[in-house]
Amino acid sequence: MLLTGTFVRSLDEKLRVALPKRLRERLLEGEQHALYLAPGMDGCLSLYNERVLAALAARLASAAPNERHVRAYGRLFYSRAEPIELDAQGRLRIPLELARLAGLQTEVVLLGVQDHVEIWAPQRWEEYLKEEQPRFDEVAERAIPEQR
Repeated sequence: MLLTGTFVRSLDEKLRVALPKRLRERLLEGEQHALYLAPGMDGCLSLYNERVLAALAARLASAAPNERHVRAYGRLFYSRAEPIELDAQGRLRIPLELARLAGLQTEVVLLGVQDHVEIWAPQRWEEYLKEEQPRFDEVAERAIPEQR
């Protein structure tokens, strides 16, 4: 599964947002029918299917449980993660506490990010782009080491 793209969507008064068909189909391909919304990095929310969330859980389970940051991450992540259902129009409802955590109001930016979808408040996304985009080459060199 490869998720890509940037989509600006309205958030209605019930905190529902339409998930673009392209992202929805890829997230739910095969036997994947359960979705989970959780705190993401850098002030966004992350939407996972069950397979990807299980892989993340396995990575966390393999970390040393006696390390403070491992316990803290598990508590902060899982205590706020929520199962999400899509309605007949392909919309998901963002729980109020998660919407507050991400600073979501009337509009959101949805990003396809490899194996999950990120949900950003537009102003946070613009700030992130302003800070990171000028360093794209440097970030790419660190993220994708050159093969020899």
